[in-house]
Amino acid sequence: MGKVRLRQLVIAAETLDVADQLAGVLGLGAPFPDPGVAEFGLVNRVYALGDQFLEVVVPTALTASVGRFLARGGDGGYMAIFQTDDLASARARADALNIRRVWNADLKDISASHLHPADMGAAIVSIDEARPAGSWRWGGPDWEGRSVPGRLTGAVIHTSDPERMAARWAEALGVTAKGAVVELADATLEFRPGTEERIVKFLVSVPDAGAALARARELGLGVVGSEARIGGVGIVLDG
Repeated sequence: MGKVRLRQLVIAAETLDVADQLAGVLGLGAPFPDPGVAEFGLVNRVYALGDQFLEVVVPTALTASVGRFLARGGDGGYMAIFQTDDLASARARADALNIRRVWNADLKDISASHLHPADMGAAIVSIDEARPAGSWRWGGPDWEGRSVPGRLTGAVIHTSDPERMAARWAEALGVTAKGAVVELADATLEFRPGTEERIVKFLVSVPDAGAALARARELGLGVVGSEARIGGVGIVLDG
């Protein structure tokens, strides 16, 4: 079945101010602005956290799918990118499940497929195979030098039918759902009842969660317990 990791989480926002807030709260290093996302009518900022990544995308074209996402519910969790060591099998699974692949890339150092959010539910799911496994083209050149300590430990997804969506994501990823929870090699996806069908929380481990929450308060962001609200997403901090 292969090893599946959570490698990147993406916020869609109206402005890049959200990227600045995310970097300020988490103490992130310099971002990578990927020129390749212009293909999708976007600008972005990608930040390295350990060997995982946080991204903020902002539409520049009225026709961008991100623009439609924002029109429906404002800033929020837009996409989750998972790493596999066998993308060929993942693509075959998606096709067998009638999950549309809306974008495919096959480059020397990475291959990827974006799965249609209408077929998956809640978000765009991307399944990527990096070569070598420790690399990550989407993080930009020399991302290791811009990385700060920390890691993504999971996400919370709202949906009207948590167990059904958990099973769907698990099928596509080639893993097993336990009720409304999907356990990956390094992260947990929790599907919970909610009226807004999208990714609502990112679970993030940092060396000093207290300091990060204090920075969130200084920026005037909403903070409740261990959660800071940035770009329509609850950033749940542990550490």
